[in-house]
Amino acid sequence: MEREVRVRFAPSPTGPLHIGGVRTALYNYLLARKLGGKMLLRIEDTDQNRFVPGAEDYIRQSLEWAGIELDESPWVGGPHAPYRQSERKPMYMQYAQQLIDSGSAYYAFDTPEELDAMRARLTAAKVPNPQYNSITRAQMRNSLTLPAEEVKQLLDSGAPYVIRLKVPRKEEVRFNDLIRGWVVVHSSSIDDKVLMKSDGMPTYHLANIVDDHLMEITHVIRGEEWLPSAPLHVLLYRYLGWEATMPQFAHLPLLLKPDGTGKLSKRDGDRLGFPVFPLEWHGKDAETGAPTVSSGYRESGYLPEAFINFLAFLGWNPGSQQELFTMPELIDAFSIERVSKSPARFDQNKVRWYNEQYLRAKSDTELAGYLTESLQEQGQEVPADKAEQIAALVKERATFPADLAKEAQLFFTRPTSYDEQVISKKWNAQVAGALAEFAKELPTSADATPDGIKALLTQVLERQGIKIGQVLQALRVAVTGAAAGPDLMHIMSILGTQETAERIEAAVAAL
Repeated sequence: MEREVRVRFAPSPTGPLHIGGVRTALYNYLLARKLGGKMLLRIEDTDQNRFVPGAEDYIRQSLEWAGIELDESPWVGGPHAPYRQSERKPMYMQYAQQLIDSGSAYYAFDTPEELDAMRARLTAAKVPNPQYNSITRAQMRNSLTLPAEEVKQLLDSGAPYVIRLKVPRKEEVRFNDLIRGWVVVHSSSIDDKVLMKSDGMPTYHLANIVDDHLMEITHVIRGEEWLPSAPLHVLLYRYLGWEATMPQFAHLPLLLKPDGTGKLSKRDGDRLGFPVFPLEWHGKDAETGAPTVSSGYRESGYLPEAFINFLAFLGWNPGSQQELFTMPELIDAFSIERVSKSPARFDQNKVRWYNEQYLRAKSDTELAGYLTESLQEQGQEVPADKAEQIAALVKERATFPADLAKEAQLFFTRPTSYDEQVISKKWNAQVAGALAEFAKELPTSADATPDGIKALLTQVLERQGIKIGQVLQALRVAVTGAAAGPDLMHIMSILGTQETAERIEAAVAAL
């Protein structure tokens, strides 16, 4: 394209941002950065009845946490401000009036009762989808059926009205979707949508088109649920004279529940045992008004880079075997042509796997930071060098940062019980005697490295005539209480020879 690529993410502040919305924002961001363009965010708050306090700030925090950077938004400003539709209200009426003046829209004065009666008539006549359209509008109270004098009188008197799009009766509406190819819809299936409401606020359809045009949007990447509205939007671009600069459309595949039985909704998260929101959301029950808390990926211990990598693969693939991508690598690999039109099934095990990979790839210093923070919350202190040693040892057993502190507890708490299965199979007088001898010599050992401790253990066992395989599990249980865990020699080295000896002596005495 000759024009600068400009994409937008346009959420409504009606509650927490669903991960499907984050994926939409991500794909917009990746395309913009790949093509050297701009990413903007617009808050679509024309439906004031559904506005939820705190939702806009939640959207901002979610995108910041995920690493999706905005070039223009209500928070950073930009050349096309304001970026909240409620603050742009005065500009929409002129475009609605332009549509009326050109004969592409009309005033409708129907009362709610008259609309209900129309739908009832159509339902009784077994019309499958009762609509206000090119056929039914001829029987309704609007500026197409009323005399011009009566229309003027109604408008002058302040009678409530809406402005509806005048959809042609017999016409094919077509556009080329970047993901789905050519989409062709007959106008008879499109109803005369309301463009301006009786309160003077535009509906989504008009405000969306006007704003995308004025903000010079070149690509509209959005969810599949907006595909039925796209033909209507094409008509609006045509009737407003903007068809030559109409953005290219791309409708993303649905996100399905893990079992594939339908769209993953905002209500599915905690019910199915995993988050569907990027951040924790504090809301209210719709019926009782009682406070509610919905879990978020950030608070559940997921790293933003793992979350983003996982989302990127929900509907897109790079065409290679590579699975782990940094954000710059995603930008470099991304193409809208490799986005699937088939729904993507959500896999909670996969996002956990991603988190493990990113956590374990971090430096020991970073991991020690997570460990130290968690331990301090529990009132435990650990020197920085020891924290790094522990983190390096336990990271392969961690999925989340908080797991590091759980796995590290063996270094701060002596065992009070011992794995019964190992004790019954591996513990006997000969083993106990050998371990007691090892504990006796351990504090005087000059080499407290893992290799030095293993060498001393081997020497003691050779004198006792015991193979190392006969005592290792019993030794692990004596030191940690558990039958499995990180490398035992490293554990003893970090604990120190004195602490290790005392733990073995306590086990020998207890068992």
